[in-house]
Amino acid sequence: MSQRAIVVIDLQNDYFPPGNWPLEGIEAAAAKAAQVIESARSNGDSVIHVQHLAASNEAPFFVPGTEGVEINAAVRPKGDEPVVIKHFPNAFRETVLKQALDERGIKEVVIVGAMSHMCIAATGRAAADFGYKTVVIHDACATRELEFDGTTVPAAQVHAANMAALAFGYAKVVATQDWIAGKG
Repeated sequence: MSQRAIVVIDLQNDYFPPGNWPLEGIEAAAAKAAQVIESARSNGDSVIHVQHLAASNEAPFFVPGTEGVEINAAVRPKGDEPVVIKHFPNAFRETVLKQALDERGIKEVVIVGAMSHMCIAATGRAAADFGYKTVVIHDACATRELEFDGTTVPAAQVHAANMAALAFGYAKVVATQDWIAGKG
């Protein structure tokens, strides 16, 4: 069995138009994530889905029991692919993700999903800290613009800064086509 797992983070309906928190480029990122998932399935890699559930019904998105919290059809789990429920940006925090990886003998974690600056960054760092070889597929991730101290930071810059930080010390950051071609 493969020692690699694809971890699909938070590709849920609220991040897609007309959801409650749409991200820039989410459809393109999900299409790339679907390519990664299909390649992984055909190679015998594990695919583990992560679904964020808000802790409160007052949250702006991912409210339990709503259509927005559901995993998007573009990347929906198949067969016995596990779905790990989380309540924090780091998909390892207070979840069974590490246990699911370790039970499968996983040594390499490949991350796709959303949001680049939150759950992708937090989970990528944690995966590296746990000793997994960590790969982030940059064009299979999406985010949104942010505001800080009166400055609006465009989504492309938010994404690029976070991918650069991950590449600097935590993960190999590659494009979908390079990863599928075995260059990742």
